[in-house]
Amino acid sequence: MTDPRLPLDVRCIERLLPHRYPFLLIDRVIAFEAGRSIVALKNVTANEPHFTGHFPGNPVMPGVLVIEAMAQAGGLLTILTDGAGCDENGQPNRFYLVKVDKARFSRMVVPGDQLRLEVQLKRSIRNMALYEGRALVDGKEVASAEMLCAETRST
Repeated sequence: MTDPRLPLDVRCIERLLPHRYPFLLIDRVIAFEAGRSIVALKNVTANEPHFTGHFPGNPVMPGVLVIEAMAQAGGLLTILTDGAGCDENGQPNRFYLVKVDKARFSRMVVPGDQLRLEVQLKRSIRNMALYEGRALVDGKEVASAEMLCAETRST
């Protein structure tokens, strides 16, 4: 397997993940080590639909979406490790978030922030992958969690 040419842009990410607007939460992949780790970016903009209700006049990105962004980065880590590339056609296997442990939130994420998502593969067993992730803004951790994802075969 050859490492992907970095950075991966959103067009490539859309070929690898099934998520679409407004739920695709990865804009770019800037670092990747097969079977070990990935670093991805999420640009937080005021135009995102969740900000209309969370919270009017004081927009804050829901913590569950920060966790989801880390889980999507973990899915990309596994998909890229398995050898999928941006120039391939077909739908890769899908990953579903099945468990979150040790979630911590230490700062609010607001429009204008750029999330740096650092995810490591802790363990992989059969069709399950356990990831450890952290999200940072301006070098400061804003959230962290362990995420267990299950892979299903695409049909």
